[in-house]
Order: sequence, then C-alpha cells, then structure tokens
Amino acid sequence: MRKSYDFSKSVKNPYAKRLKKQITIRLDENTILYFKTMAEDKGIPYQSLINLYLRDCANEHRELKTRWA
Repeated sequence: MRKSYDFSKSVKNPYAKRLKKQITIRLDENTILYFKTMAEDKGIPYQSLINLYLRDCANEHRELKTRWA
C-alpha cells in the first residue's frame, strides 16, 4: 500500500443515490422458490430479482387487488 493516494481526479459514485438498505422480510417458501427459479433462468441473484420486481411495482404505482373468501 502507498502512504498516500491522489483523489483529485476522482468522480462521485453515480449509484450513490440508489444505495440499498438491509431489512428483514418474511416470505413463504414457495415464493422464495419461485423467485430463485426465475433468477436462475435469468442469471441474476434472486434478491436482485425481487428488488427489481418490487421497484417496478412502485414505479408503476401498482396496487394489490385481493379478495378474501
């Protein structure tokens, strides 16, 4: 390692505004399996796929339609 580094030509991280926050969430095993299988087919981590799906829902202002028996 060097004793000092020159950061005068560095640039800001363009993704800094999209930092992620770790949370705890409880999901059904079948739901996790569904996303893991789909993620494997797409070649991306399943947590990234879940995040993409939820981001899409938020961006499109999708609302859940439920019917209780």
